[in-house]
Amino acid sequence: MKISLMVTCLSDALFPRVSEAMVRLFARYGVKLEFPDVQTCCGQPAYNSGYWDEARVSAKTLLDAFEDSDFVVSPSGSCAYMVHHYPDLFADDPVYLKKAEDLQKKTYEFTQFLVHVLGVTDLSAAFFGKVTYHPSCHGSRLLGVKNEPLKLLKQVRGLELVPLPLSEDCCGFGGTFAVKMADISGAMVTEKADHVLETEASVLVGLDMGCLMNIAGNLRHRGEKVRVMHIAELLYEGVKVNEHV
Repeated sequence: MKISLMVTCLSDALFPRVSEAMVRLFARYGVKLEFPDVQTCCGQPAYNSGYWDEARVSAKTLLDAFEDSDFVVSPSGSCAYMVHHYPDLFADDPVYLKKAEDLQKKTYEFTQFLVHVLGVTDLSAAFFGKVTYHPSCHGSRLLGVKNEPLKLLKQVRGLELVPLPLSEDCCGFGGTFAVKMADISGAMVTEKADHVLETEASVLVGLDMGCLMNIAGNLRHRGEKVRVMHIAELLYEGVKVNEHV
C-alpha cells in the first residue's frame, strides 16, 4: 500500500520539523510515507483569490503526483480541504475530474488518518505541562476534524489539557486575508492570543501551521513565552520522552 505525504508549502519551507515528526510517528506503526518530490502548492491562495486558471496549474501537479497513491496524508487541514475543491475546478475536464474525485476520497489530515485509518488514539506518549488546543477553521468546520486531536491529546501521560476560551473563533490568518485585511487580521489574532494567555497554558497546539505561525508571531511580539506546536511535534516529542522515563 502506497501512503504519501502532502507536505504543504508552509511545512516544506518554514516548518520541516512538522513533517519529520509525522514521518517518524508513522514509522512506529510500520507506515513508510512516500514523498513525490514533484508536488507543489495545492493552489489554495490562487483559488481563494479568484484565479482559478492558475489554481488549476498547481492542482494538476498534485493530481499527477498522487495519482498512484492509496492514501495521501497532510499536516494541514486547510490544504487537505483544498483537495475537495478540485472536482469543481475540473468539472469540464473528464480526465482530471476523475483524478480529482479519486484524490478527494483518499486524502486525510494527519489526526484523521491516525484515528480513522490506523485506528491509533494512544501513542504511548508523555508530555508534562498545561496545554491548550486551537481548532483551525478549515480543519474543524469544513473537514469536520473535531474529536480526533482531542482523543490523541487526552491519552498523553502528564498532559493537562485546558479549554481555550472562544476556541472556534478564527485566528485571523486566512492565507491571503491576512495580507489584504491586515488591520482586521491583526485585531483577530490579538484577541486569539489574549484567550491563549487566559488559559495560563505553557503550550498551544493546533493542526495548521498557518494558524500557529500567526498566533506565535503575535505572542512573540508581545514577549510572551507560550510554546506553539503542531500536534505532530507534540506527540513525537512525547513519544521520545516516554521512551526515556
